[in-house]
Amino acid sequence: MAFTGKATYSAGATLPELAEDVSDLIGIISPYETPLLDVLGDPMREAMSTHHEWLEDELLPNKDAINDGTFGDPATDTSFVVDNGERFRVGDQIQVAGSEELMLVTDVSSDTLTVVRGYAGTTAEDLADNQVINILGNAALEGADKPGARFTNRSRCGNYTQIFTKTVEVSGTDMAASQLGLSDEMDFQKQERLREMLRDLENTVINGGRPASDPQGSGSVRRSMKGVIQHLATNVFRTGDSGFPSGADLDEAKINYVLRRIWENSSGNVDLIVVGGFQKRKINAFSAESRTFGANDTTFTDMVSVYESDFGVCRIVTTRWLPQDTALLLDSSRLNVLPLAGRSFHFKPLASSGDYECGELIGEYTLELKNQAAHGVIRDLSTS
Repeated sequence: MAFTGKATYSAGATLPELAEDVSDLIGIISPYETPLLDVLGDPMREAMSTHHEWLEDELLPNKDAINDGTFGDPATDTSFVVDNGERFRVGDQIQVAGSEELMLVTDVSSDTLTVVRGYAGTTAEDLADNQVINILGNAALEGADKPGARFTNRSRCGNYTQIFTKTVEVSGTDMAASQLGLSDEMDFQKQERLREMLRDLENTVINGGRPASDPQGSGSVRRSMKGVIQHLATNVFRTGDSGFPSGADLDEAKINYVLRRIWENSSGNVDLIVVGGFQKRKINAFSAESRTFGANDTTFTDMVSVYESDFGVCRIVTTRWLPQDTALLLDSSRLNVLPLAGRSFHFKPLASSGDYECGELIGEYTLELKNQAAHGVIRDLSTS
């Protein structure tokens, strides 16, 4: 080849004597992580119907509340009204929360209890409306007939499946041409759309809701699953609620308050605290004031991955898809994300009507959240 005298900087990509220099790696910056799904893992079973159901049960309650605002002398006022008289039996020892007085139930008439005040040598104390009553246990008479049978009814709970779809379409020319950074355009498009579907699945598992009417779906109503937040009804706490720790910032007092309330009222074992990026920084600051470093330390650590409390050890999960003003406290053993049988994410080739190849990525999933009272959520936290 004849000498040209050209410098490399005078040669561009249009000149034939220099090859293009393009990396074989394709950089993707869009977030597609699914940390909650990763923690929950793959389920051990599949849903068998578009309406997936499960059974829940509970023990007979051992708490109630006074529903009476008229009280006289504690020593002589031996009857009062409660919210649910059917929870009590003659022979029950009861105690008002925060009181040292014991009482013995001698008669139950609808929602009115007749009791022995100052039972077992305790001192009768003033009662008030809405005080919580603990049922300690029943003292049966020796040789007495069996008491009437009492039982709870199992409840059927359920959630609907939701179909997730994405279309992939690649021209014949694109399929035949050599591509930079990949060997097969169709496979690459499948991979990208699958990442989007997994991202959307996690987002829906957390935030999704189902239609108020015709939730089973129809030709005009889209069937959608109810997410974690919409499932929770018992342990929903908002900053500013009566009795809830003051302040809008997430702190240990709020986390421990919710953990204690769940522990007091259920056998749930909260092991996940799910937060967004802002609230994760608040959790990292829990021990900031007591964190120390040596003179020779060259690494600054400011991260809390596990929170250990009196009510359980909780892994901290940070997800982009949770509302920033929210913190979820979950019992992962009661959570599953299930595919409908044979309908986990898969690719279905479709007939082409022209010079292109096409297909559809399809998946149908539902959320199984058992015993919603075993979980909790904090809302309206500060985000700035």
